Amino acid sequence: MKRLESSLRRAPLRARHALAGVAAALVLGLSAAPASAAAPLKIGYSDWPGFVAFQIALDKGWFKQAGVDVDFEWFDYSASLDAFSAGKLDAVGATNGDALVTGATGAKNVMVLLTDYSSGNDMVIAKPSVKSVKDLKGKKVGVEVGLVDHLLLDTALEKNGLKESDLTLVNAKTNELPQVLSSSKDIAAVGAWQPNAGEALKRVPGSKAIFTSADAPGLIYDAITVNPASLSARKADWQKVLKVWYQCVAYINDPKTQPDAVKIMAARVGLTPEQYLPLLKGTHLLDEAAAKKAYTKGAGLDSVYGSSTNADSFNVRNAVYKQSQDVNAYLDPSLTNAN
Repeated sequence: MKRLESSLRRAPLRARHALAGVAAALVLGLSAAPASAAAPLKIGYSDWPGFVAFQIALDKGWFKQAGVDVDFEWFDYSASLDAFSAGKLDAVGATNGDALVTGATGAKNVMVLLTDYSSGNDMVIAKPSVKSVKDLKGKKVGVEVGLVDHLLLDTALEKNGLKESDLTLVNAKTNELPQVLSSSKDIAAVGAWQPNAGEALKRVPGSKAIFTSADAPGLIYDAITVNPASLSARKADWQKVLKVWYQCVAYINDPKTQPDAVKIMAARVGLTPEQYLPLLKGTHLLDEAAAKKAYTKGAGLDSVYGSSTNADSFNVRNAVYKQSQDVNAYLDPSLTNAN
């Protein structure tokens, strides 16, 4: 499963970990061996905007200017998590929920940099006859069970006084959901992330998003999560990576430089800037002040602690893994709070 692809093929923008490849890490007993002091930090990244933004720094040589040697390796999203689980990377870009999944199945990791939260790219899309989330009662809804838009759907139901038992879930791969919505007469809605969400809207005239991640800010955070041994051995270098990230965010947010930023990011995934800009707008990038606020402990979604606890409960409830995770062990705000 993939996030964005060139020519807008219908692969998911937000692919989320399906546990493939984790068994290999368990067999080898690996926890992502840290790079030596002389070696570049190996970081897996993929086509979610919160990770693609690093391409700006790569193109402009900002890491070299910051005095840190990095090797960003491009993957399909789930493949990047597999590579981290197999000990091939020092760090990887992942959702906070997937960081928990990766750790629960053997590859311990610590989220040291919060890059963004989804702010509209994840959607519940309904046919014209469905006017609101409450209208889903008694109907069939397509979703990839156990993945992040299943969590989005659960959140939508809870906010509207419904339970999952009030409707019937139809399990389907996210990249198949646009076709499911358009071809299945008894499917009232689907949960999907961009660009599949946009494709579903195109395929069914009059369809609309009745709930999105913008309605639950902080439900889905993205992070650079690091192998603990690498973090311990190279903490000063990881601090420099954070510094470069905030430089990228400032470049994207500045109206004077945003066109160049979007051009660079779009080129990395094979899209035009016009195609890419809406996807970027559905991703709320975090500058240093926003990241510090998100790292403040709290029970709500405005805190990555509350968001991750919510994701952990969802993962256990849906048997993604059996044992509830200690969220505190996965989050290290020290680098973010250092300045």
